[in-house]
Amino acid sequence: MSQKEPISVNRRARHDYEILETYDAGLVLTGTEIKSVRARKVSLREAYAAIEGGEAWLYNMHIGPYEPGSRENVDPKRRRKLLLHRHEIDRLLGRTVERGLTVVPLRLYLQRGYAKVELGLGRGKRQYDKRRAIAQREAKREEERALSERQRGR
Repeated sequence: MSQKEPISVNRRARHDYEILETYDAGLVLTGTEIKSVRARKVSLREAYAAIEGGEAWLYNMHIGPYEPGSRENVDPKRRRKLLLHRHEIDRLLGRTVERGLTVVPLRLYLQRGYAKVELGLGRGKRQYDKRRAIAQREAKREEERALSERQRGR
């Protein structure tokens, strides 16, 4: 496994939010949770992060139960503490309160055996922004297709 191979990616986040900054945060997990993460039983689909009481927390991230763990398993959607530097927490708190931005998890990966989450500080996209992004992506795809067909025709 490479250094930052993603375990789970929140593809919906980049569609719904314009990401302005990214942060890497450690994740406090139990023993059975890290085993489930290594088995890729993770979903970031509905997850979000918030700052409460001077600490960063990750909500709604689903980590499936580790089958051999039985009674040591915890609630799959419990809140999990994020490990960030104090200045990063203060900056995130200031930006979310002052400018109305949102902290969303972008991907979960393992680095040197530790679970890490890449957080994105983002502004929600409007519906017309999403349509414009889709149209641009389609136009780029058509352009590349035409170029490849022209090169094959030679």
